[in-house]
Amino acid sequence: MSLLEKAGLSMLHRLDPEAAHGASIRALQAGLAPAPGAFSTDRLKTQIAGIPLPNPIGLAAGYDKNAQALSALSRGGFGFIEVGAATPRPQPGNPRPRLFRLSEDRAAINRFGFNNDGMEVIATRLAKRPRGAVIGLNLGANKDSEDRAGDFARVLQRCGSLVDFATVNVSSPNTEKLRDLQGRDALSALLRGVMDTRDALASPIPIFLKIAPDLTPEDLADIAAVAQDTEVDAIIATNTTLNRDGLKSAFRDEAGGLSGQPLFERSTRILAQLSALTTIPLVGVGGVGSAEQAYAKIRAGASAVQLYTALVYGGLSLVSEIAKGLDRLLERDGFANVAEAVGTARQDWL
Repeated sequence: MSLLEKAGLSMLHRLDPEAAHGASIRALQAGLAPAPGAFSTDRLKTQIAGIPLPNPIGLAAGYDKNAQALSALSRGGFGFIEVGAATPRPQPGNPRPRLFRLSEDRAAINRFGFNNDGMEVIATRLAKRPRGAVIGLNLGANKDSEDRAGDFARVLQRCGSLVDFATVNVSSPNTEKLRDLQGRDALSALLRGVMDTRDALASPIPIFLKIAPDLTPEDLADIAAVAQDTEVDAIIATNTTLNRDGLKSAFRDEAGGLSGQPLFERSTRILAQLSALTTIPLVGVGGVGSAEQAYAKIRAGASAVQLYTALVYGGLSLVSEIAKGLDRLLERDGFANVAEAVGTARQDWL
């Protein structure tokens, strides 16, 4: 990390966390961030659900909710970017404060509640997306919707032609009863509606499913079966957790979803369990803050990984550092490419 980036992070950490989030988006829009492009080698080149990636390090949804910084992020080192969540209608989300920085734990708690500008505004921005970048959209449902399952299909119908993949997000803990859609029957009906909408697009795109880490083995088996039956293209494991074990920060008891370092082990175990249940490609998310952690997710069963909270503490330059470190680890262990390493240490997490 450069001295300039360190200074920028220090300034952001003096602000309220949500104000800092907004300031970081504006800094990206102004070009005040590292722009090395995606570091790539033959070892790092891979694919997820048929989408070729220069490296397997992605940006998780939730940072660029409204697709405002696509150009800058496409130069930030990521192999792929996920924006959103987008809902059919704009919504303000939950009352502030709703984002908390847990510095002692290198973590964050948020209860945003799918605040976003709505699919029409987001679609307008996606239509101007940078060429060559791999960009996906996280689909969400309006909090007051009478047909939450239908909301996912509506956003996909409007924005599907503008992105490379779309993610069905039924795992946010911050929209009341949203996680109920992870139940077998509800999830099956929701996904069938989304897949039908996807198939009707002029150019159908892969559909990903994002799940929670707070699942029982029975829940996980049901989700794997439904995902297999509905032919979902990939599963993102996992979203934030409601668990608070071992936290040190004064904000540890705030309501919302916990992300960052404390989530690493929990999410990686869910990832490994899911990897043993299905052949569907997996994206590992939760606590990725180093090359070693990205590598652990891959060896536990992930074909690619995503991060977000680690950027709060490591800056955007962390993305290239992780990609370069991952390349060295793959070389050290004799893997010719990422795909060869996927799942090779799954048993360590079961």
